[in-house]
Amino acid sequence: MKRFYFIVEIVVAVCFALLALTGCGVDDSRKEILKVYNWADYIDESLLTEFEEWYFEQTGEKVEVVYQLFDINEVMLAKIERGKEDFDVVCPSEYIIERMLRNDLLLPINKDFGSTPSYLGNVSPYIHEVFNKIDGSGKDANDYAVGYMWGTTGFLYNPKYVAREEVSTWSALWNPKFSKKLLIKDAFRDVYCPLLIYAKQEELASGEVTLDSLMYDSSDESIALVEALLKKAKPYVAGWEADFGKEIMTKEKAWLNLSWSGDAVWAIDEAEAVGVELDYVVPEEGSIVWFDGWVIPKYAKNPKAAAYFINFMCMPENAIRNMDEIVYVSVIGTPEVMEYMSESAVESGFEDALNVEYFFGEGADSVVINPALYPDKSVIDRCAMMHDSGQRTVNLLEMWSRVKGDNLNNGMVIFILVVFGVLLVVGIARKIRRRRQRQRRW
Repeated sequence: MKRFYFIVEIVVAVCFALLALTGCGVDDSRKEILKVYNWADYIDESLLTEFEEWYFEQTGEKVEVVYQLFDINEVMLAKIERGKEDFDVVCPSEYIIERMLRNDLLLPINKDFGSTPSYLGNVSPYIHEVFNKIDGSGKDANDYAVGYMWGTTGFLYNPKYVAREEVSTWSALWNPKFSKKLLIKDAFRDVYCPLLIYAKQEELASGEVTLDSLMYDSSDESIALVEALLKKAKPYVAGWEADFGKEIMTKEKAWLNLSWSGDAVWAIDEAEAVGVELDYVVPEEGSIVWFDGWVIPKYAKNPKAAAYFINFMCMPENAIRNMDEIVYVSVIGTPEVMEYMSESAVESGFEDALNVEYFFGEGADSVVINPALYPDKSVIDRCAMMHDSGQRTVNLLEMWSRVKGDNLNNGMVIFILVVFGVLLVVGIARKIRRRRQRQRRW
């Protein structure tokens, strides 16, 4: 396993070197090109062509979208930090936005679109409020970033084997009942922060610390607390998963997965199609809310088209199409979005009304909606946003490396290889089905 990661590091380094060489001498005059750098499977790609048409209608200027993908925040950031990449619009997570602001890697977004309406105001006030908490070293994150998708971290679980009360606490991670039926997301920040909240319950209750202040804590003491909890859970862990967890859960090979809400909703939907019931819960001790947002890197060559692209993505109808395609939750909080998502929830059998006024505004205190997508205010009140750990990130990574080791048993490795073999087929089938559903809706 260590040899594998060493080889990966070498390959990445060689790729970066080749990119640097191939970048030399390239004509950077590309007023008709918009380079978008985004996560895989994170947009309705038909919107890219539609944006080209819309941009011409609005400005009289032609633009071609060049769409590229990344799967790790740090890889994306490394390319931009080198100063040799000229992406125009990128979609990093909140802690990376924080780091980019601190390192002066972003341009402010020009929000003057002339005669074109601005749709940036469609972003939920809750998202603006959370972005205000991004530590940009004096820079207002809302001037440099516009939210895209958001969600929570919690437990995806199988009610056939797991009672809801058993996963209403993070201590489910070291419950022997789930031995070798437990998956943990291979994302050290998304695991460290919730477990730190669990470990600091007494300090939180007494007011000695707050949720917000705790998200800055990467001290040796706190890292040791979380490391001890993870080592306590390790004997029961079947795998540390980056993306395969939702597939394994739908096949009932695992019963419990520390997961992102977006992955959980995808798995719930896919499992239902094959007669498997899954559910999602945010433990009572508290958790994190995560956010991805659009930014314009300092070395962008087409910041005008980038700003228009961000504006285009904030149109309610486009937000709905993106949610239909990728099953994550848009930051757009307009009445149209709330009505659409409520109707979808009712069609899916949800009956409980939730207080989502924090997100959709006044009058949304009793809405039937999917709680995995839009948690009740009582859940949000016990969640906080992660922050960049700066140089202490190395300490967190070292802890994560010590905990993980090589924890996959042979049976799980074989199963994972089989799963990856069918991922393409499943993904294609899912996209075809959702496209047909979307065509019926529209």
